[in-house]
Amino acid sequence: MLYRLEEPIYFYLFAIIPVIIVIFLLVSLWKKRTQKKFASSGLLSKLAPNISVFKSILKLSFFLIGISFLILALVNPKIGTKLKTVKREGVDVVFALDVSKSMLAEDIAPNRLEKSKQIISKIIDKLGSDRVGIIIYAGNAYPLLPITTDHGAAKMFLQSANPDLVSSQGTAINDALDLAKTYYNNDDQTNRFLIIISDGEDHQEETKQIAQNISNDGIKVYTIGVGTEKGAPIPMKINGSLIGYKKYKGETVLTKRNPVLLKGVADAASGVYIDGNLTDKPVKAIEDIIGNAQKTAFETKQFSDYKDQFQWFLGIGILFLLIDVFFLDKKTKWLKKVDLFNEKEN
Repeated sequence: MLYRLEEPIYFYLFAIIPVIIVIFLLVSLWKKRTQKKFASSGLLSKLAPNISVFKSILKLSFFLIGISFLILALVNPKIGTKLKTVKREGVDVVFALDVSKSMLAEDIAPNRLEKSKQIISKIIDKLGSDRVGIIIYAGNAYPLLPITTDHGAAKMFLQSANPDLVSSQGTAINDALDLAKTYYNNDDQTNRFLIIISDGEDHQEETKQIAQNISNDGIKVYTIGVGTEKGAPIPMKINGSLIGYKKYKGETVLTKRNPVLLKGVADAASGVYIDGNLTDKPVKAIEDIIGNAQKTAFETKQFSDYKDQFQWFLGIGILFLLIDVFFLDKKTKWLKKVDLFNEKEN
């Protein structure tokens, strides 16, 4: 089964949960201060012996759970109940994204890696029935997403790409090229594109020969360069806070884009090098290249007949709210026996 969210924008409503909790705490604090002005704690316990702190918290919990399920009902999760084979026409596009530490340099906003993600995401938006896959590489190359027609999943996986996903640092573009060969379904005989996005730093010269070999296998290779040739230091951060810059032998490391090498890789594979510092330029260039490519028919399986599931969340939400309405703040016999909050002592 496959899930789909019809109205994910309603997830923003979960922001009211902490607001309700804060209001509850403030009201509770106000009540305590007011009660202290009225009488001492000993006298209050005699005047209102059945008031329960535990049950008021339990009531709030039921209320918040009810609200949460109502929000999920608005989001309306759907389940795909049937898997059917669909015939499509398109090309296969694999992105090889450099996630080495140098891609964290901030010489272009917000940084090279985030800029690369923006480019890939916008290119995916321009694809029609084309299949897409994503490879990430630094010291090693890893498959982030096998080739698929699910563009939504591709963009979701793309956002998770970061240097922490690879076990070692470096720029193993050769491994990425070798891995790319395994991504395509040779039986479909589709037009195949490999788009490498990197700052080009630390790439090896033998990469050109490997790129030429992959081109001979019918894979069209294009490179997109991000970063400035002036360069920038590599920030070191913990929990988003800057703690310094990467150093080597006491000197701050300056990382620079290497367009010459990236252009050499593209030329060796009869492709094109594209400057990626302005997002629209590579997006438009790749859109034109893929748009003019010959489309090949292929079969793919996808879920259909998505059924609404909001009624389950709506029912559970209403149930919790009804329990909250009929649940009193006062102690009952069972609560007096349980006495979770040691209220007898108070």
